[in-house]
Amino acid sequence: MRGDNSQSIGAGRVVTVFGGSGFVGRYVVRALARDGWRVRVACRRPDLAFHLQPLGGVGQVMAVQANLRHPDSVAAALRGAEAVVNLVGILAETGAQKFASVQAGGARAVAEAAKTAGISNFVHISAIGADPQSRSAYGRSKAEGEAAARGAIPSAIILRPSIIFGPEDDFFNRFATMARYFPVVPIVGGQTKFQPVYVGDVAEAVAAALKGRANAGETYELGGPEVKSFAELIDYVLKVTERRRRVLKLSFGIGKLVAAFTQLFTTLSLGLFPRLLRMTRDQVELLKKDNVVSEAAKAECRTLEGLGIRPQSIEAIVPTYLYRYRETGQYQAQRLSA
Repeated sequence: MRGDNSQSIGAGRVVTVFGGSGFVGRYVVRALARDGWRVRVACRRPDLAFHLQPLGGVGQVMAVQANLRHPDSVAAALRGAEAVVNLVGILAETGAQKFASVQAGGARAVAEAAKTAGISNFVHISAIGADPQSRSAYGRSKAEGEAAARGAIPSAIILRPSIIFGPEDDFFNRFATMARYFPVVPIVGGQTKFQPVYVGDVAEAVAAALKGRANAGETYELGGPEVKSFAELIDYVLKVTERRRRVLKLSFGIGKLVAAFTQLFTTLSLGLFPRLLRMTRDQVELLKKDNVVSEAAKAECRTLEGLGIRPQSIEAIVPTYLYRYRETGQYQAQRLSA
């Protein structure tokens, strides 16, 4: 079941979305605008968020400048708002963007500012794998961000998605690009399981939470209808893109060694080392654990289905954007029939 089309849910009220100009953000903004919210997108570069304005009516979506390191700008972004969504997060550390400052400190800054502003309708996006005992800095920082959000606002709703996919994703697109240019596709942790979730479903979960469909103070785990191993997902990419490539399955030990070299080359090249080939030791550590919805979350209905959302499958969505990686793109069918 998808979100309804009512324009009265938000009733012109203001919701501030931190990190709304990114991949997940554009879908969240669209879902909230559809529900009638006036969406204020708080980001460091408002001039790069103009693409969000057509997602709502005239004047319904507005970008404002906010830096999580500057409390005054965060407070200003929340002025007059009745709800807050925090989407800020990074997949790897670069320069001054560290896990501790962005995913832990950033969540704390937004939650404390929301508390000061008297806002209790708060949705925080975390990730499956958030764990204060994790050997991964990413996993620990996500858990710290959750604790900070819940500490400031006990009623905060936390959403933990598995790998998020969609037309602009950095998972299926990345490996499809590798398959286009290289004869070998290397992966670490081929047996690690994932439960990819469509970005539109994550946005619907945010909208549902702000509508009051989620239980206050609960943590929801978001996954799609299929659980597949890393190797199975790569095989699927090769099938959809119609590429014959060898999948090189590296052990975690070799993976960490390769990651150490790519991190070194990235530093020595001042960031010019191809992003497509980058991998970090922290990412390898994350791959040691399955990234799927827990049995506890299923039993307690803390899932997409529990929010009244029927998750989309990768088969229904992924081919609609991976076709462009085929040898002749959208004209492949014509070539085969010629």
